[in-house]
Amino acid sequence: MSEPTDRRYGPARLPEPRGPVSAAVLDALRQEPHDLPAGLGARLDPVDPLTDEDLQLTLFCCYELHYRGWRGVDDDWEWQPSLLALRAYAERVFEAAVRALVGPLPAVLPGGVPAALADVVAADAGPSLAGHLQRRASLAQFREFVTHRSIYHLREADPHSWALPRLGGPAKAALVEIQTDEYGNGRLDRMHAELFRVTLDRLGLDTGYAAHLDAVPAVTLATNNLMSLFGLHRRLRGALLGHLAAYEMTSSLPNRRYGNGLRRLGLDEAATRFYDEHVEADAVHEQIAAHDLCGGLVRVEPGLAPDVLLGAAAALAVDRLFAAHLLEAWAAGRTSLRPTPGPPRVTLRESPRAGAARAPRLTDPPLVDLALSAPVAGCPS
Repeated sequence: MSEPTDRRYGPARLPEPRGPVSAAVLDALRQEPHDLPAGLGARLDPVDPLTDEDLQLTLFCCYELHYRGWRGVDDDWEWQPSLLALRAYAERVFEAAVRALVGPLPAVLPGGVPAALADVVAADAGPSLAGHLQRRASLAQFREFVTHRSIYHLREADPHSWALPRLGGPAKAALVEIQTDEYGNGRLDRMHAELFRVTLDRLGLDTGYAAHLDAVPAVTLATNNLMSLFGLHRRLRGALLGHLAAYEMTSSLPNRRYGNGLRRLGLDEAATRFYDEHVEADAVHEQIAAHDLCGGLVRVEPGLAPDVLLGAAAALAVDRLFAAHLLEAWAAGRTSLRPTPGPPRVTLRESPRAGAARAPRLTDPPLVDLALSAPVAGCPS
């Protein structure tokens, strides 16, 4: 266990519990590694595992031990057998819910995987969160969106990198090509996580690693936990690559819209650079991901073709739930974030001051806006 010298990079502080199981896990993590009570997982009995706060936070807390760890938590917890058993129980519940959400997928021969991925993407009929952010969102709503996405983007590419030691041949070469871009070709200032940190800063939000964890709901955690589930299980390596392919194949146009939305709100080039970078990079990555990454995988391991489609479909399905949560909250005139301790910070301002380098810093808790835009039902893509 070591203490961070720069909180931008983690480890993060432990979050607040969201139910009996996450409370027990968090209490245990503050102590020396020891066995958890037998049967603790049985207390997870969610109606909807994908939106259950206790289950999703429990999984996130377990998974984070394999990433940056937790501030003040003994590193030996990463492989503590009873905690791994609890994680496995929660994962079974989560994975079953994901597979049920996706439903049956068409059979596909290995040579048809790139075309099948394109069909899965084309069939995605989720609500257009990007369209709303481009045309209608208030500054406060955009801050909320960035707050949600900070959980992933401040460790962008890390979950998919779990696939690297599990691959060989053409699929590994393709993944290295994509991930090299994600990590800025070895330049700190070009790493996508660092570009996103600048966006957070320009929007006046805390740039610390997982700083907004307590503010985001279960559905946001589920989008992150899905990547970790696929990444930490070798049996799901095909799903992990399919997940990445779906992200790359659906990224370019939404990121153009996000950048245009920030420009509409008066943000500067530094704020939009993260999104502008993805417009160009992901247009190239789309072809690499479908043909070289996933196509290359199933040429070597044809039995993984169904898993590739599962991963792609799951990525899109869980992201539909995420988008619907934000749009429904905003249409009802309420925040999409969870309540945080202390009174909310409120602003009536809809755009940064003219000539301001960035919006005022509003870090704890996230901003609540009093002038939400009109309902977004039927927002076009």
